[in-house]
Amino acid sequence: MSAPDPCPCGSASYEACCAPLHRGGAAPTAEALMRSRYSAFALGDADYLMSSWHPGTAPGSIELDGHVRWTGLEIHDLRGGVPGESRGVVEFTAHYREAGRDRTVRERSRFVFQSGRWWYLDGRG
Repeated sequence: MSAPDPCPCGSASYEACCAPLHRGGAAPTAEALMRSRYSAFALGDADYLMSSWHPGTAPGSIELDGHVRWTGLEIHDLRGGVPGESRGVVEFTAHYREAGRDRTVRERSRFVFQSGRWWYLDGRG
């Protein structure tokens, strides 16, 4: 029997972690939504990125760079974003490889719980 495929976000297997959200399930926390969005970047799933972005702040469309390979995720800080709260902040560093160079992006992403689900609002580097 083979081992399950790891989740791009680094937390458990893909089937146990981000796959259910990518298939339409609701994220239980802001962190879970952030992890699923990172995994969507890693898997090239622009549709999921748009569907999890708050309609009030989402761009009209998103294009992913097929030359970027996402290589890891580190969570630095969590504020709120748990059941019973309406706002959350997740600070993280995402690692990627582009044009033969290792790079990172650090962001503080804001999330809001509305209409029974978590939404990505925006992020600041």
